[in-house]
Order: sequence, then structure tokens, then C-alpha cells
Amino acid sequence: MTVRHPYPGKDLEAMSFAINYHRWILDEMRPYLGRNIAEVGAGTGSFSEMLLAESLDSLTLIEPSEMFDALKNNISSLGTTAKINLHNSTFAEAVLDRAPPDGVDSIIYVNVLEHIEDDEAELGLMHKGLEIGGRCFIFVPALMSLYGNFDRAVGHVRRYSKTELEKKCATAGFKVIKSKYFDIAGVLPWYIKYKLLRSDSLSAGAVEFYDKMVVPVASRLERILRVPVGKNILLIAEK
Repeated sequence: MTVRHPYPGKDLEAMSFAINYHRWILDEMRPYLGRNIAEVGAGTGSFSEMLLAESLDSLTLIEPSEMFDALKNNISSLGTTAKINLHNSTFAEAVLDRAPPDGVDSIIYVNVLEHIEDDEAELGLMHKGLEIGGRCFIFVPALMSLYGNFDRAVGHVRRYSKTELEKKCATAGFKVIKSKYFDIAGVLPWYIKYKLLRSDSLSAGAVEFYDKMVVPVASRLERILRVPVGKNILLIAEK
């Protein structure tokens, strides 16, 4: 059984201001995305809205937290030709209920896997939920050396190394086709705030400032240069 650390989803409320950051993530994923996508841990739908601009056939949104009502309201206000499926459940429960349905070719986990105690079991469920040739898209916090009060406050079980995540995906039966550290510029500010100063909060103002002032430059540089370390990891793997 997959067990999740208690998680109300409050950190994602601040992250809804990270528009450029989410675009950066999506830009990295776009060449590999299919047209029938499941997003697990969709939050209030800020990333989902960007996905719907990608001319999808269907989008299945799975959100277990109290943010589900906001997600439903936000998505219902958008005009789209894609078929939308909404599930107030964990991915494990959704798979048991045959949702996402057969035919899903892409499963996205953005800032979700780190909340799950048995992440290897969750990766196995991802593999089970995909059609042959389908892909999983995983974005997680990196480096246990950065783990601090904020991680504990929002229910992060772990931060990952790239090698660890790659091995766990391979064990689940996936072939890793892209794996990279992401956001090297965020490492030092994160270390200062959450390790040295022991902060346990993430403010919308700080997120918005970083998103507007740092991300546009950092994203351009990281498209050219492969960084040796980063605050996060982005991994794409195929069944």
C-alpha cells in the first residue's frame, strides 16, 4: 500500500505565482509529451492550465488534498476542447478505480513524489497506469543536504539525488530518456533560508520575485549549459 505523508498542499498556493518557473518545466517536457495526459497532484491547476494550452485530447487531473475544490472551479472556468477527468484521490486509488483510463500516454508528477513514503511502489503504479511506450514526467526537490524545516513542514519525506531517482525508475521498469539537475541558481538561496536560517515557510512574494527576476535568466542559461547540480531534478522515462 502506498502511504503519503500528511500533506494539505499549502506550499503550492505560493508556487501558483511561479508562472515562468512552470513554463520552464513545461518547456523541458514538451518534446516528449503525448496527447492524453494524467497530472498527479494537480494542486489548484496552475500547471494544468498550461497543459491545456498544448492542444491535448484528454487531461486527467488527480488531487487528493483540500485544494481539489479550487482545482475543479479553476479548470471549469477554462475553455478547452480536451476531455477533462477530475479525481479527488491519490493515484493509487485512481488506478484501482480504472482512472486514469486506458490510453493515457503521459503521467506527470510535479513536486509530488517527495511526499510519498513508498515512492518505489508509486513508480510501479505509474508503470502499470501507462500504455506501452507511454512516459512519466517527474519533477522533485534535489539534494538531501538542503533538507530543512520547510521540507518537514510541508511533508517532504526526502529530497533526491539524480542517481537515486534514475535507479528507482529503472527498478520500476522504466527506461530513462532524460534526467537533469534543474535550477542551480536556487541552491544557495535555499541553503541560506532553509538550512542556515531554518525558515519553515515559503512566501508568495519571494516566489514571485524569484520567478520574475531570476528564472528568465537561469532558464536561458540552463538550456545552453548542463549544470552539475540544482535545487530540483527533472526526469522523463518511458515504459
